[in-house]
Amino acid sequence: MENCYHCGDACRDTTIEHQEKFFCCNGCKTVFDILNENDLTYYYDLQTTPGKTPLVIEGRFDFLDNQHIIHQLLEFDEQDTQIVSFVIPHIHCSSCIWVLENLNKLHSAVKNAQVNFPQKSVRITYNSSEVNLKELVLLLCKIGYEPNISLEDFNKKERKIDRSLIYKLGVAGFAFGNIMFLSFPEYFEVDEFWLEQFKYLFRWLMFAFAVPVVFYSGRDYFVSAYKGLRSHILNINVPIAIGIAVLFLRSTLDIVMDWGTGFFDSLAGLVFFLLLGKFFQQKTYAFLSFERDYKSYFPIAITQLSKQEEIQTPVYELKPGNRILIRNNELIPTDGILIKGSALIDYSFVTGEAAPVAKQSGDKIYAGGRQQAGIIEVEVTKEVEQSYLTQLWNNEVFSKNKATTFENLTDQISRRFTLSILSIAAIATGIWLFIDASIAFNVFTAVLIVACPCAIALAAPFTLGNMLRIFGKRKLYLKESSVIEQMANIDTVVFDKTGTLTTHNKNLITYQGISLTEDEQKVLTSTLRASNHPLSRALYELLQINDICTLDDFTEETGKGIEGIYGKTSVKVGSFAFVGNKNQQPETTDTQVHISTNDDYKGCYVFNNTYREGMQKLFSELSKTANLIVLSGDNDGEKKFLKTQLPQSAQLKFNQKPDDKLNFIKRLQQQGKKVMMVGDGLNDAGALAQSNVGIAVSEDVNVFSPACDGIIDASKLKALSEFMTLSQKSVRIIKYAFVFSLFYNLIGLGFAVTGNLAPVVAAILMPLSSISIVVFTTICTYIIGRNLKTKIELK
Repeated sequence: MENCYHCGDACRDTTIEHQEKFFCCNGCKTVFDILNENDLTYYYDLQTTPGKTPLVIEGRFDFLDNQHIIHQLLEFDEQDTQIVSFVIPHIHCSSCIWVLENLNKLHSAVKNAQVNFPQKSVRITYNSSEVNLKELVLLLCKIGYEPNISLEDFNKKERKIDRSLIYKLGVAGFAFGNIMFLSFPEYFEVDEFWLEQFKYLFRWLMFAFAVPVVFYSGRDYFVSAYKGLRSHILNINVPIAIGIAVLFLRSTLDIVMDWGTGFFDSLAGLVFFLLLGKFFQQKTYAFLSFERDYKSYFPIAITQLSKQEEIQTPVYELKPGNRILIRNNELIPTDGILIKGSALIDYSFVTGEAAPVAKQSGDKIYAGGRQQAGIIEVEVTKEVEQSYLTQLWNNEVFSKNKATTFENLTDQISRRFTLSILSIAAIATGIWLFIDASIAFNVFTAVLIVACPCAIALAAPFTLGNMLRIFGKRKLYLKESSVIEQMANIDTVVFDKTGTLTTHNKNLITYQGISLTEDEQKVLTSTLRASNHPLSRALYELLQINDICTLDDFTEETGKGIEGIYGKTSVKVGSFAFVGNKNQQPETTDTQVHISTNDDYKGCYVFNNTYREGMQKLFSELSKTANLIVLSGDNDGEKKFLKTQLPQSAQLKFNQKPDDKLNFIKRLQQQGKKVMMVGDGLNDAGALAQSNVGIAVSEDVNVFSPACDGIIDASKLKALSEFMTLSQKSVRIIKYAFVFSLFYNLIGLGFAVTGNLAPVVAAILMPLSSISIVVFTTICTYIIGRNLKTKIELK
């Protein structure tokens, strides 16, 4: 069997030989011809079989005839220059980048195209007087790069990148370097250079550099401290703000009163290192979406039927009573009543239930289902905002910010630290008032200066920032570094089943019944080949090794089954009732496809989900530190099997709707549990949002992920226990760093309370403590990161 020259798939149904090359279908052959005619065959030199088979797209992009929709999609629209950006999930290699950036060779109206590989998007500049947007999209589809245009694009707002942190970091770094340079003469007591005129000039220059550091670069720490105090919370920014303020005021007083050069160098260094840690902590994965809702997957427009005419209407304009047309494999955007056609709807997107549901005229259908059996006509009963799926997003859990409800380790310590330092400063000042009142003020300010928790504030950002990067390299992408701290506290792990523990890519199919003859197998295979039903296609993949014949007759009853006739042999495939068996149907909840030949019942093929590799070992490892629960929207057909895989203490719950999952996790949290939810679909979105940590499992991290705290590549799910162990080790490193920082603070306090804190001592101790904490956390995280890599590779 030959492999397709374009896409690499096996040429099973047909083999087309063209220019001494083999193609699996006319679509792949057409793409090759398009590239060949335009001298773009270098596409195949960059990587073998880089393409994708183009899908049938008839009518799918008719909504791009609507000028209002076009206006919403365009980023720039002036005269003959238009700019549009598309997400193209199929972008995966250098060949994809090369052919997309050479679109101008396929159509002269395209001025240029730029690919953003991490975001899997392309930005195209074109001339609308020569090619309209619909034609441009169809051109992309013809070469196998169908763009993903969703309802989210219709309402998109320009994403503004906040560069203020970079500017603040730059100002602090520039000031820090210059103040250190200006401080050298005083550090080394260069008397012959340190003349009166230079001394004052250098000191006031240091003051000038320090002003923007305090009032611009350090502004956020004062704002955060004020908000914390107003809410009766002593966060880490309170002692930092006190330290910055005291450093600045004391240093300014020093140069005004000519007492010395002050602590401007320590001040600038403190703010610079703090901002550096903040920048490192905030650096995350811009190419991943952690905030997706139903708008990311709904179509922008739908085909509305009005007086027998087909009108492309934005889905938000649909009203109850409108008639809409849903084509094969299209998503249903709102609730309605089936009017014409037979529907076979896959609701796994919403409920997690894997088996498609057959509907007849007059039946109610819900938003989020995907039609899988031809064209149907539906009467709208609710607007999009009021549909079943949309209502899931009205739950208050989606407006809740987890970060505001979680107190991290740094803030827990800062409360005690702030109170301790203020107490030490007050006691030391009181003692010095009796010993020598002239230096009591110096002692008070010195304690507040040297005990500023710079090293403590840096420990968590650098540790967790490093771990965020290490997790990302191992294909667990977390929304922000604070999620690692929350992972370390997890004591209950809840799994969805379908698509999470099981894989969408393959099914385990077994046959139960009387063996079929060779002729019967041949007719069965040919019958399955003629059907587009997902179960038929799965069975055909299994049985295609049998010879294929041209059927004399073929019929299909949507939602029931199919029948094929060849010669004197007729084969029925489908539901138990359809194949004509008179015996009582066996009790089972497994997905089954029944077979009869010449109205004689033979048996059935049983479809079982294929579980991902390493799940039993993962359950065993997780059960040592956490309670395990499986919540599934599916029936309990695999309950017996799951019990053999899970520890005895694990709970199993089936037929769970999205709201049931959310409320179940809420009840666990009310019992004091720290819950991690692991799911894969929109049906899990509420549970993912409600949980302390929500992890979405995805076969392709760039294409699908509901709102979550983290996205894990499906191939790495078996290593989840290792990631959780590593998060606990990360918290341990932060605690060790705090002890390390305490050592520096005790040394500094020794100088401060005895009245011996000179500027040069502060200039050495404060940057040294910060640098040593950064080095310590970097080395520790590197070591445990290497251990993680080794363990994952061994799994």
